[in-house]
Amino acid sequence: MAESVELPGRLGILPFRNKVLLPGAIIRIRCTSPSSVKLVEQELWQREEKGLIGILPVRDAAETAAAVVPMLSQGVGSDSGERSTRVQVGTSDSQRLDVKNQQENIQWHPRGVAARALHLSRGVEKPSGRVTYTVILEGLCRFSVQELSTRGTYYTARISPLEMTKTEMEQVEQDPDFITLSRQFKATAMELISVLEQKQKTGGRTKVLLETVPVHKLADIFVASFEISFEEQLSMLDSVDLKVRLSKATEIVDRHLQSIRVAEKITQKVEGQLSKSQKEFLLRQQMRAIKEELGDNDDDEDDVAALERKMQSAGMPSNIWKHAQRELRRLKKMQPQQPGYNSSRVYLELLADLPWQNASEELELDLKAAKEHLDSDHYGLVKVKQRIIEYLAVRKLKPDARGPVLCFVGPPGVGKTSLASSIAAALGRKFVRISLGGVKDEADIRGHRRTYIGSMPGRLIEGLKRVAVCNPVMLLDEIDKTGVDVRGDPASALLEVLDPEQNRTFNDHYLNVPFDLSKVVFVATANRVQPIPPPLLDRMEVIELPGYTPEEKLKIAMRHLIPRVLDQHGLSSEFLQIPEDMVKLVIQRYTREAGVRNLERNLAALARAAAVRVAEQEQAVPLSKDVHQLGSPLLENRLADADGGEVEMEVIPMSVNNHEISNTFRIASPLVVDEAMLEKVLGPPRFDDKETAERVASPGVSVGLVWTTFGGEVQFVEATAMVGNGELHLTGQLGDVIKESAQIALTWVRARAADLKLAASEDISILEGRDIHIHFPAGAVPKDGPSAGVTLVTALVSLFSQRRVRADTAMTGEITLRGLVLPVGGVKDKILAAHRYGIKRVILPERNLKDLVEVPAAVLANLEVLLAKRMEDVLEQAFEGGCPWRQGSKL
Repeated sequence: MAESVELPGRLGILPFRNKVLLPGAIIRIRCTSPSSVKLVEQELWQREEKGLIGILPVRDAAETAAAVVPMLSQGVGSDSGERSTRVQVGTSDSQRLDVKNQQENIQWHPRGVAARALHLSRGVEKPSGRVTYTVILEGLCRFSVQELSTRGTYYTARISPLEMTKTEMEQVEQDPDFITLSRQFKATAMELISVLEQKQKTGGRTKVLLETVPVHKLADIFVASFEISFEEQLSMLDSVDLKVRLSKATEIVDRHLQSIRVAEKITQKVEGQLSKSQKEFLLRQQMRAIKEELGDNDDDEDDVAALERKMQSAGMPSNIWKHAQRELRRLKKMQPQQPGYNSSRVYLELLADLPWQNASEELELDLKAAKEHLDSDHYGLVKVKQRIIEYLAVRKLKPDARGPVLCFVGPPGVGKTSLASSIAAALGRKFVRISLGGVKDEADIRGHRRTYIGSMPGRLIEGLKRVAVCNPVMLLDEIDKTGVDVRGDPASALLEVLDPEQNRTFNDHYLNVPFDLSKVVFVATANRVQPIPPPLLDRMEVIELPGYTPEEKLKIAMRHLIPRVLDQHGLSSEFLQIPEDMVKLVIQRYTREAGVRNLERNLAALARAAAVRVAEQEQAVPLSKDVHQLGSPLLENRLADADGGEVEMEVIPMSVNNHEISNTFRIASPLVVDEAMLEKVLGPPRFDDKETAERVASPGVSVGLVWTTFGGEVQFVEATAMVGNGELHLTGQLGDVIKESAQIALTWVRARAADLKLAASEDISILEGRDIHIHFPAGAVPKDGPSAGVTLVTALVSLFSQRRVRADTAMTGEITLRGLVLPVGGVKDKILAAHRYGIKRVILPERNLKDLVEVPAAVLANLEVLLAKRMEDVLEQAFEGGCPWRQGSKL
């Protein structure tokens, strides 16, 4: 224990937030803030053993910094000078210091403890290079703050010591009250040490402290070792009077002693309850033996017996049945009150419920009927339906064939999920859908191990349990939306599921026994191919569904969507009629998507408007046997609303026995949707055919075709020039690939500037004295990909030549530095998008000619497809009248 030390008149202050360091206590801190690091360097590191600092408690003021030392305000004085307003501190124990500066209000305690460093180490954080200090501090003695100021970045204080002199201590030690309090404190402390010694087999060193350290210092040491509130710590710090300090310390030690005794009582009670449970277990075992001798068995084991019978009829393979028997014997030996009983029982019930051999009987495959079923459920998609018929034909010839896993890839709303349902209907099998969107836990596929609390089987086993057959059609929906995190990779777990060579012995972690998945017909859906890992994609056959043409959308709406929407809203064609012309307007003006979901939403909005009209106009008219006696005010009002016209009334025959009242709805004529109703219900048109012409009205704008997860889209590229230093600015949330395409495009145009008549000679730079800004509109949408090269070059040539690009022309393709046009993907989606936007001419890379086979003939008939091998071919077709500067040039 350190002896009393002589304190200097001024100390550097280290604030402690919601923490008090008492004399005799030892604490370890890590200083990272600039102010605390500066304090340690100036007051401790440079002075070595002679260094002292003051530890001053800080109350939890508003938004106090969360570091060891609160951040000081900006603009404090330098290291050599002191500034800030002096705050005089009174002698009252309840008084607190309030130092206000420009940014914060720190509430200081007027009393603190001087401390010295027992150990000091210096460190440097990487890679920032910030210096930190780790300090082990020992509290020495109390002091009182007279005034507080700042030195550089940390605080200093003028202090006065509060410790008693040797003469004063001798007088206090002769006080009878102090002697009584000392004996009481030592007795309580000794009792606490004895209790702890029994529990932890320690306490010898603490007894030595009681015999050698003065009692007033012992009080601080004992209290510092307990977890007490901040207010109690402050109260102990303020207890300068030794009798008050001993009284408070005795109270805290006694309270800690009582809490230990209460905890011991609780422990003894719990142990008594455990022994009681063991006693009950023995008695139950004896009771069971007595009942077996008497032949007086009750229904206690009926549930377990029923579970055993259910397991016997489940048709488990022999190796799995042996495993289940072992688990069942273990369950019979357990009491319902024992831990693990319920988990074992739930596990056995799952084994009994799984369809080990239960398979749905497949109907005789009729390919003609299957084709008619597909045609009735889906319009268009000729190649997709043909591939499904081929798949079914192979299944018919070889029912146990290990066919490929079909993966339907396409934008939302094109019918991927319903196609899988149609396959199940054609095969006569049950259908189960497993959603994989957002799944990041491998246990969702393989299940949790039974050692975890709340463990359960994976989604595949749960799905098979739900359909109760081992050969359903299982749809793995949104297979491209799985993620990877610390819990594993679900896509990697699917490798075993979708591999016909491995899924015969699929091992779910919860089951812990192999399950045969080879009889399951797996079908997957995805919006994009790119996120699917290559090993998983290798196990599937990708079938693309690019989207529908406007003509196909019209047929789908008339055949499928409108009847379904009317049925969902309780309507029929007698209430609402939507002509084909109005459906065409909805497709052209309100929806430009690859699928038909938005189209169905707009039709549903029209149906809701009609439902409101029907509900407002129609009233339930009660009809009695004698219709001539009807004279209700409701009927009179209906007749009055007819304005003298002829009113048709339908008399519904009623049963004479029950005299039931029938309510009927009747309107004079159905509601026919027209353009005025479209604008009233759906709002003004969202799209028009003039958009492209308006966007390309000025030079520097070109029209590109891009591919997104929602299908093909038309993308405008805008370029402009301004005074500058020849820099290129790109905006529109662009990825790295598209940024590189812009650099390549600008380089190609600068290299061909003289040949394109954009510069007078090769020695003159077209960027001299100006910057180029290229923008991709819809800046909130991220964009990336290698298909915007020709569009960027066309926009730059249009800008430098001040000639407008043709408004009816869109283009796609990537270029090289030598001007070659490279092929791109998603051609069918892009051409359908151009068709939806009313574009008449499309420029494609020449090597994409083979992809036109997939484009519907009706779309190609309305489009002029132009093939380009080099960038010069694109420029020749992109401008009205061709390239006037090509003649006489080197191109």
